[in-house]
Amino acid sequence: MSSSDQDDDHHHDEDAPLFRDSGRRSSSSSSSSSAVGEVPVSQSFIKAASNVCFSFFVLAVLVVTVVAVTYQPPDPWLQSSAAITTSLSRVLPNSTFLQPDDSLLPTGEDFASSPSASAAAAAQRDAADDQPASANATASATCDPDAPLNCSDPRVLAAVRAFNAKAFFRKSIVFLSYESPVPGPNPAQCDVAWRFRNRHEKSWRRYRDYRRFDLTAGEGCALDITSVGKFRSGKNAARPPRRKGPNKKPHLAAPPVDAEINDTIPVVGSEAEFRRGRYLYYMRGGDHCKSMNQFIWSFLCGLGEAKYLNRTFVMDLNMCLSGAHTEDGKDFRFYFDFEHLKESVPLVEEGDFLKDWHRWDKKGPGRMTVRKVPTYKVTPMQLKKDKSNIIWRQFDGKEPENYWYRVCEGRAAKVIQRPWYAIWKSKRLMNIVTEIAGRMDWDYDGLHVVRGWKAQNKKMYPNLDADTSPDAIVGKVTKLIKEWRNLYIATNEPFYYYFDKLRSHYHVHLLDDYKELWSNTSEWYNETTMITGGKPVPFDAYMKVIVDTEVFYRSKAKVETFNNLTRDCKDGINTCNL
Repeated sequence: MSSSDQDDDHHHDEDAPLFRDSGRRSSSSSSSSSAVGEVPVSQSFIKAASNVCFSFFVLAVLVVTVVAVTYQPPDPWLQSSAAITTSLSRVLPNSTFLQPDDSLLPTGEDFASSPSASAAAAAQRDAADDQPASANATASATCDPDAPLNCSDPRVLAAVRAFNAKAFFRKSIVFLSYESPVPGPNPAQCDVAWRFRNRHEKSWRRYRDYRRFDLTAGEGCALDITSVGKFRSGKNAARPPRRKGPNKKPHLAAPPVDAEINDTIPVVGSEAEFRRGRYLYYMRGGDHCKSMNQFIWSFLCGLGEAKYLNRTFVMDLNMCLSGAHTEDGKDFRFYFDFEHLKESVPLVEEGDFLKDWHRWDKKGPGRMTVRKVPTYKVTPMQLKKDKSNIIWRQFDGKEPENYWYRVCEGRAAKVIQRPWYAIWKSKRLMNIVTEIAGRMDWDYDGLHVVRGWKAQNKKMYPNLDADTSPDAIVGKVTKLIKEWRNLYIATNEPFYYYFDKLRSHYHVHLLDDYKELWSNTSEWYNETTMITGGKPVPFDAYMKVIVDTEVFYRSKAKVETFNNLTRDCKDGINTCNL
């Protein structure tokens, strides 16, 4: 047989089951060499595959180690609600504070899925109080259309309720209760006040609006509303201002103070009550004068440990945030809802606690017991059974050994539940948010433009500066939002006139357009100076960010920087899919 024929047979029969057996019968020498060659190739393949798998395993271990060492928690205060939800779901999927209870979600009012029992009961009570007015209005069978308007007539309130239900049907306002209408400056005008909540804010905190209505006689006995004033235009229905002293009349009428804010400091009633208490006292550590991010993360760690140990937390109301935004001497109540906090967790104020301690702690056998804890390495689990009256954590080491949040690291992270539900934004700041949104009649779209240091960092954000230039913004926003809508722009761009080109297409609103809401004639100014004893409080950058972003998230259509304006990733280059 020729060599070519052998080759043909080889190609035709190489897939046959008996191919190798035929090869062995044709030549014993070639069979031996083939058998010898097969074994090393298989072993080499297996060895190479195992080396590759082991390399991937080592690489995965290194990546996990680096992430664990360099991990920094997300900022739960300055992010949006959607961003916080995504971030916490990714970072803390097994955290026990996500278990179903009265506070289902970890960031206070932005994530509460259902109202508290007291808030729901108050809403039901308000609704019940409104029923008689409507019934009386429909019960009026006779009326004189030529009689002067009487604002106490139940038909006035019925007309206002019907108008609001129609006007705010597609908006985010939920009406809770109405107050009795009062006469306006003209005979055909009535000022009406009501309480409401916003669907975008799930805390069930109530806000107040009062407007001026022009009414005229309609068909039958009904009253028709011919015109309505803007947000809080019904000044006669506003609360009278609080006077700071008897028989003192201010030269200028002070704006009303929100009577629903009760952030007085809780006090211990007696020596016996104080001595029965069990306290957790954190001394000031390296977290002081750091960012809001670190403050929240550390503060909630302390509250979480106090809850785990079933102790009252000793709290310092004085705050110092990083110098880029504010300075020392700020009060916790400027940024957060202290009333909600003290209703959510047991706490005492540090100054009062130290006074009571020195006043009531006696020498001798009846003295209060103190356990000093010099390092965060003493875990909460080790302190669980401690019977001391006071557990005194001291943070005297160097940074980062003296950070509060170190207490909740390691094994403690599995048992400490940070009580995010206890932190709500200050109602004083939320009142400003409500005022701004109300002046736009809750009917506006939002644009969020991030510039600042990110726009200057070409390495991490190569396209951001160009993509957020005035011409680029106009070109993109006009394709996404209808022209001549109210457009609120939340931004860190300091130049006020940067967005002037949008004014040819929209009714543009910026935070600086509402400076009077925190000026020395504002409600916010009056309330904050009551805390400081008359000392003016600067409206700092953190407060502006809070208000700016909250107004933006109450808008209808939303255009965001990293979703709509630029191709860059929010956290820098090559981070979009992380």
